[in-house]
Amino acid sequence: MPGGVGGIFPAMTNSVLALRTLGYPDDHPLIRGQLKEIDALAVETEDTIHYQPCLSPVWDTALAVNAMVESGLRPDHPALVRAAEWMFDKQVLVPGDWQVKRPNVEPGAWAFQYHNDFYPDLDDTAIVLMALEKLLGLDPERLGRARSRGLAWFLGLRGSDGGWGSFDADNNRLILNNIPFADHGALLDPSTEDLTGRGLELLGTLGFGLDHQAVRPAIEFLKRTQHDDGPWYGRWGVNYVYGTWSVLRGLRAIGEDMNAHYVQRAVRWVVSHQNGDGGWGETCESYTDPSLAGCGASIPSQTAWALLALFAAGQTTGPAVERGVDYLLRTQRPDGSWNDPLWNGTGFPRVFFLKYHLYAAYFPLWALGVYRSAIV
Repeated sequence: MPGGVGGIFPAMTNSVLALRTLGYPDDHPLIRGQLKEIDALAVETEDTIHYQPCLSPVWDTALAVNAMVESGLRPDHPALVRAAEWMFDKQVLVPGDWQVKRPNVEPGAWAFQYHNDFYPDLDDTAIVLMALEKLLGLDPERLGRARSRGLAWFLGLRGSDGGWGSFDADNNRLILNNIPFADHGALLDPSTEDLTGRGLELLGTLGFGLDHQAVRPAIEFLKRTQHDDGPWYGRWGVNYVYGTWSVLRGLRAIGEDMNAHYVQRAVRWVVSHQNGDGGWGETCESYTDPSLAGCGASIPSQTAWALLALFAAGQTTGPAVERGVDYLLRTQRPDGSWNDPLWNGTGFPRVFFLKYHLYAAYFPLWALGVYRSAIV
């Protein structure tokens, strides 16, 4: 399989161990193929080597496109059109394991990696569709087909609880998290707050409103899962800052009243967790100890998420915003980039975290672009 089993290091290594246990020789093509894919994940410098858990080209490309468009780059810029053509080619048009739960849904999603046909995901599909929707100069027929198939797949994977998960629908038999192998508590793929917020943002970006049949159940899901003091949990980014950003962007896009009490409770939580240097940060330990939600050293990506959350709620002026923007301007490097010294992504909460190096590039750019548009 191009890209390795599941497109990720644990699945590749476990498949090699399983094949060896079954008696396959080390030089068997199935084993050699997976070892080759594992080697491709290596990053080697003059005196170090480390292995990436996987590659994220679809995710990074789609997020970068969103950030550049919202920062004022022409939506028909040649670089963006080339990125769109590349994303068109990555749409997954073959069935995957998700069809066990949704046998009547047609394929049409995007995966995280270069190749991962069996496991496309809702997050990438939403981000890609939003990026494509914001561009100009694309082949209208090709765009229409990709949009129609992608949206149908996304809506078809909606959970019965009103929310969305990542790879599956109604994958929520949480009792299975109690088996010994699942001591990390993330064996399953239930609906989550960040993915549900993304679903609302997708629908709003595509022109739908509060009257869409999927919207009200999703909002009710978010109201049920909001923490008493205001934030939402972030399954795939660290952590409550990420979840709250994702939800508030979705609520704004779909046309929810951003003065609603539950929305403003989230805004107050974001503002109250700003650090003294003007930025925001959150430790990975907040997955183990929720009292640490929103607490941690400031980094550019998490500061950008907090600002985007405030902007979504209509708060584009005031001391918190000004200090947050100033933090991003002060920490920008001479070459125009930013650096996140700490981990910002989540593989399995509490045990496996990721560092997305490009998060410190396109999220601050995105936040500053939205800010500039709001104050001009």
